[in-house]
Amino acid sequence: MITAIFAAFLIAHGLIHLPVWAASGPAQDGNRPPFDARHSWALAVAGLPQARAGRVSIGLASAAAMLYVIAGAAVASGGTAWATAAVIAAVVGLALKVLWFHPWLSLGVLLDVGVLISVYTYWPASLY
Repeated sequence: MITAIFAAFLIAHGLIHLPVWAASGPAQDGNRPPFDARHSWALAVAGLPQARAGRVSIGLASAAAMLYVIAGAAVASGGTAWATAAVIAAVVGLALKVLWFHPWLSLGVLLDVGVLISVYTYWPASLY
């Protein structure tokens, strides 16, 4: 049971990256999105051009999504490489959320850190 829940969590967390990052952008229908993935505070401070920030954020979000789905599928199928995929996904997700930080993304940061802690502490033990 815990294996199925953990696999579903990894897959759901991965898939939520795509709509969250793709939906951010200019205001549409008078509704302003919570943050703009086309602007990275970290890239701006570093003096890098913001023209490609949106594409980079979508690329990182896609990579995190793909890696989380791979990790979840590996958990579901009893694979052993799920932890590696989950760690890489969490690191990519954290990099994305740090470079484009907005308080609205705090839950995502906590979830990524939770995945890292889970792998580090070998939880759930039934997966090892």
